[in-house]
Amino acid sequence: MNTEIAGIIATYALTLIIAIPLGSYVAKMFKGEKTWLDFLAPVERFIYKLCGINPKEEMNWKQHLKALLTINLLWFVYAFFLLLFQDKLPLNPDGNPAQSPDLAFNTAISFLVNCNLQHYSGETGVTYFTQLFVITFLQFVSAATGIAAVVVVFKALKEKTTTKLGNFWVFLVKTNTRLLIPICIVVAVVLAFNGTPTSYAGKDTIVTMQGDTVGVSRGPAAGMIAIKHLGTNGGGWFGANSIHPLENPNYLTNMTEAVAQTIIPIAMVFALGFFIDRRRFSRIIFGVMTAGMILLMIPTLIAEIGGNPAIAKMGITQATGAMEGKEVRFGPAATAYWSTITTIISTGSVNGFHDSTMPMTGMMELVAMMTNCFYGGCGVGILNYFIFIIIAVFMSGLMVGRTPEFMGHKVEAKEIKIAALVALLSPFLILAGTALSSYILSHHIGTGWATPPANWLNNPGYHGFSEMLYEYTSSNANNGSGFEGLGDGNVFWNVSTGFVLILGRYLPILGPVAIAGIMAQKKYVPESAGTLRTDTVTFGVMTMAVIVIIAALSFFPALALGPIAEYFSLY
Repeated sequence: MNTEIAGIIATYALTLIIAIPLGSYVAKMFKGEKTWLDFLAPVERFIYKLCGINPKEEMNWKQHLKALLTINLLWFVYAFFLLLFQDKLPLNPDGNPAQSPDLAFNTAISFLVNCNLQHYSGETGVTYFTQLFVITFLQFVSAATGIAAVVVVFKALKEKTTTKLGNFWVFLVKTNTRLLIPICIVVAVVLAFNGTPTSYAGKDTIVTMQGDTVGVSRGPAAGMIAIKHLGTNGGGWFGANSIHPLENPNYLTNMTEAVAQTIIPIAMVFALGFFIDRRRFSRIIFGVMTAGMILLMIPTLIAEIGGNPAIAKMGITQATGAMEGKEVRFGPAATAYWSTITTIISTGSVNGFHDSTMPMTGMMELVAMMTNCFYGGCGVGILNYFIFIIIAVFMSGLMVGRTPEFMGHKVEAKEIKIAALVALLSPFLILAGTALSSYILSHHIGTGWATPPANWLNNPGYHGFSEMLYEYTSSNANNGSGFEGLGDGNVFWNVSTGFVLILGRYLPILGPVAIAGIMAQKKYVPESAGTLRTDTVTFGVMTMAVIVIIAALSFFPALALGPIAEYFSLY
């Protein structure tokens, strides 16, 4: 077990070794300073010319959001129709069928919003064509969308008074050409040399040691798996995700994938400090986020390493901990670490089945997604955290009787209203969705337009409630993981989670960008002795308190009905 813990520490240490200098690189890249990938500029100029983009045109915050929403709508229509007619397109050696309209609706939205909630089984639900030109494509551009949005906030915080916040298309293109694609190539090579498929051949037929003949899916998987982690997307090429031995063959690939999904979210925290020349401020944010991760990880490790008390009562020794739903090549500690980072970062990939984790672990996974700001996804983690900063600044200003100010700009009623709406959105979407599904289940509604509710849950009682709560929490957090005892492949879940996916993605992007843009237009107020300092440990603690009160305690009643009740029933 000491070796397993050492593996976790080594993985996180390697993440920081990469993420900190990567943050410096990202800041330089978006500042327009020289970097070692400047040789890609001709490629970028060709893209701008091809698309009719003037890279020198400055945009205000409204123009940024208009461009973001417009191109995302176009991508949705493109993805929806390709999924709807994928059986008639090339690169389908296994003869996979087309998706139904409700499933195509859910899938297109899910990958568009960086969630990758999969209501289909990876290798059988899509073809090689749609895996590459829909799924993989959206995994690149959805991650780039989040990063482009947060760079707008960076520029707004850096400038004293301005409406010129850069060019959305430049941010989007550079994120792909100079950040995502180069690192993905490295990750894909590591995976390919360790056994992840890269061919276009159809299923292979093998005979197992038991004498069974089975078909093993393959395909050009390595590149998609690289971006699914680097872009904090999470959807699996294979239905079993990173539990699958071809998607995650050994401990080296497990470490590679764990590092890949954490480096950009952490790098963006440090990039903020480098970009606005306030490195102490970014270190305070990193400290709060890391504290949140540790507070979620420790109970998870204890629960998974400690084993299942119900099995212990049977007199069965669990020398390796709680192994249900886990791969022996990783063990409970590495799986517990993965379950923490994949839910705080909104990746949603899994190297062990979350539905089989201990009740305490399940609650930590839920809380990680409910807070959704400890590192968070590519770009959007900072955006979510920014909302809590604004609320913390406002509350701190009220406490000392001063007009709240942040980065030299007054925080007034309009900004607080936007922040409050965004902060309250998550509890509303998650709790309303769970209440609706619980009502339908309890009243046996669903014939005709949804699978009969009796087929929704493989687990009754507390855990069944947690499965429904998890589905909406994961959808709202753009996470995509699930308690897979839930039968979610029907019209009700496809449509209801589809709308949660949309609202849970775009409003938390629109809100912070609007706040930052509005504040950037205001007259700059020089800092004085009475200015609230936001780069102190005290303010970091204040922000953590706001996160706990607003984002965590809002969900306590629902958690009490699910994982907490299950915990006490088990122990």
